[in-house]
Amino acid sequence: MTDIRRTLLWVVFSMSLFLIWDAWNKHNGQPSFFSPTPAKVAAAGSAPGAAGLPVPSGTQTPASTTPLPGAAPAAAPVVAQQVTISTDLVKATLSSEGGTLTRLELLKYPDFVETPWYEPLVTLFRSGGKPPAAEKKDVVLFDESALRMYVAQTGLIPAAGGSGLPNHHTLMTLVAGEHSLQPGQNSLQVKFESPVVGGVKLVKTYTFKRGDYVIDVKNEVVNESTAPVTPRLYLQLVRDGVPPPGASTGYSTFTGAAIYDEASKFHKIEFKAIDKRGPNEKPDYPVEADNGWVAMVQHYFVSAWLIDKPGGVKQPREYYTGKSDVIDPATGAPVQVYSVGMFVPLGELAPGATKTFDARLFAGPQEENKLAALAPGLELVKDYGIFKILAEPLFWLLTQLHKILGNWGWSIVGLVVLLKIAFYWLNAKAYGSMAKMKAINPKITEMRERLKDKPQQMQQEMMRIYREEKINPLGGCLPIFVQMPFFISLYWVLLSTVEMRGAPWIGWITDLSVRDPYFILPLLMTLSSLLQTWLNPKPPDPVQARMMWFMPLIFSVMFFVFPAGLVLYWLTNNILSITQQYVINKRLGVLKK
Repeated sequence: MTDIRRTLLWVVFSMSLFLIWDAWNKHNGQPSFFSPTPAKVAAAGSAPGAAGLPVPSGTQTPASTTPLPGAAPAAAPVVAQQVTISTDLVKATLSSEGGTLTRLELLKYPDFVETPWYEPLVTLFRSGGKPPAAEKKDVVLFDESALRMYVAQTGLIPAAGGSGLPNHHTLMTLVAGEHSLQPGQNSLQVKFESPVVGGVKLVKTYTFKRGDYVIDVKNEVVNESTAPVTPRLYLQLVRDGVPPPGASTGYSTFTGAAIYDEASKFHKIEFKAIDKRGPNEKPDYPVEADNGWVAMVQHYFVSAWLIDKPGGVKQPREYYTGKSDVIDPATGAPVQVYSVGMFVPLGELAPGATKTFDARLFAGPQEENKLAALAPGLELVKDYGIFKILAEPLFWLLTQLHKILGNWGWSIVGLVVLLKIAFYWLNAKAYGSMAKMKAINPKITEMRERLKDKPQQMQQEMMRIYREEKINPLGGCLPIFVQMPFFISLYWVLLSTVEMRGAPWIGWITDLSVRDPYFILPLLMTLSSLLQTWLNPKPPDPVQARMMWFMPLIFSVMFFVFPAGLVLYWLTNNILSITQQYVINKRLGVLKK
């Protein structure tokens, strides 16, 4: 047993050294062992664009490596014009290359990047004990830079596919544009106009509204040729496969594409699934539909193209996903980006005719109630896992508590209290069974020592003692298993609720969505777990008894990287469980013994 304990201590010590070494590497700008090195993506303005034109019929876009210029050629290319606008919620940048939305900053959501555990101490030391004022940064959802690629694109393709019409590579002209939403003004517009390509001109108008993350995008298609044309409009979201900035390595959340229609419902599409699917392989999502939407999903935030109107005429469309490569001019290595989008047939346009198609682009937080009001099924991008049927009513109850208490931290505490009240008698039965087990523990230990060479007789004697004392050995386990789905569901509610982002609780907890900066909650969580172990009956087997003390320590390690809101939830649950267990043990006289 001494050897086993020594081995476990060496394992814990070695892992601690490794984690400290990994954290030090991240602090000095080196890649972490647990997360991939961020891939460089072609900078904005590189021509042509990162993603090739989509392929018709809903098939996967074949990978195409498009070389980007590394050095400026003799004849300088025409540089796309960038226009930046600001509203009360967002700061957006649009490029005249295709009229593409290349950057979107969410002004109401401060950005954060998890730092190593020693970062606060290093900062205090370097500043002479005075913490410097933190630089305010906001979440950047869309971005086209040297390190990231995430944009919203639209354009036209002929009915048979290919190019030849204005698309997201076409250099457009900024016709009109306002730069800032003024007081009393409820909306502002930015308009781009393409040259005539293939006899067709595309005019694209973005409308940003006060207090709204929905951007109206009007596409006007003008046939300036002498022959009829049959164009198709595509709307797509393109991004790299790198996890979003600030993503935690302590827990996993979904980053990828999503498609929804009423017939086949919600489909999450991982980037690795797009990688694995062959060019001629049928996708596992619907290709043709007359309703639904496409989206790019990441933790807390989502972007989605919406074209359905309440009570409107059904609009046929084709869904697609794809991937393509760009060449990084710095390294010459290909960088892969992924796309999800839809084709919309516009019908035949006679010479001189104009066709207008209105779409909406949502780009913002995953606020469940607001998403549900925008489009059927859009709230499903907020992932609750397999316990969705329990998670949704728990989230509703959490929001009702927040309306009363006004603080998300106290709302978490209140929700756990309500769950404990709901399961009070079930828990009482479990803790009563464990208390009786603890009371007869000396008798079991003496019997095991007396019959240690007679295992069969020992088992019979143990069952006799249980019958005489009217104890069910499984009585303490079953009620806990019944409650586990509820607490796992609550875990996913807290993990996926964007309202927790930036929400303070008390004192040092200024953001429930990030880890405790001083690890006070995880330490209290560890102590409460050890106290629970002491209150539980001691296993007769000495090896199991020692492992009962090791398990809380091992289990508590993960709580040092979990968001403070999740740790608060577990800590509250532990404290209430300890209180109830202590009362029952005292009532049965177990503590005196």
